[in-house]
Amino acid sequence: MAENDDTRGFLISFEGSEGSGKSTQISRMARRFEDAGYDVVVTREPGGTPIGEEIRHILMHSDKSSEMCPETELLLFAASRAQLVREVILPGVAEGKIVLCDRFMDSSTVYQGIARNIQSEPVHIINTFAVGEMVPDVTLVIDIEAEEGMKRVRHRANDMPDRMEEENIAFYQKVRNGYLMLAKAMPERFIIVDGSLQQDELEQVIWKELRQRVI
Repeated sequence: MAENDDTRGFLISFEGSEGSGKSTQISRMARRFEDAGYDVVVTREPGGTPIGEEIRHILMHSDKSSEMCPETELLLFAASRAQLVREVILPGVAEGKIVLCDRFMDSSTVYQGIARNIQSEPVHIINTFAVGEMVPDVTLVIDIEAEEGMKRVRHRANDMPDRMEEENIAFYQKVRNGYLMLAKAMPERFIIVDGSLQQDELEQVIWKELRQRVI
């Protein structure tokens, strides 16, 4: 990691609806931070650990996943998240690394709480139990229109859509609105960027925002 008076690293979470382009930009930000002299950990959820990847399969690709009730979905996401925090994120941040996470606790607030209509209090309690004190230092939301997100997912090449990607336009709209609502409520942590920008331009915008917060 680049020389710094504070040996603690940073947790940066990337959020957004399906098709927002998070994975592409996370890869680009990892290269940017590495070029700046930082040790970088890239992870995702659900997943990011052997246990988490097993849970991811159940959530996203199991033949029976369509029968899953919202409460089960919430708890499985939380289980994967709890493992990821303790196995990957906490050690990485403690070692002074930049941890880039493709989704984190805010996904459950939006997807299960807002889009699946689970009351906010149990979502908050379960989230808090799963992550402990590990809240992102920065949460970057790549914002796109719901219709555009659905269009991008439908046109992905060589990629079978997962259960979330197969949701309808009303679900996509709830997800987008949920992220915008969270960002408005917590502007000190959230950054919103325009996901309709071309990838290179979006990379420049994101890097400028993160560099101001981290470097």
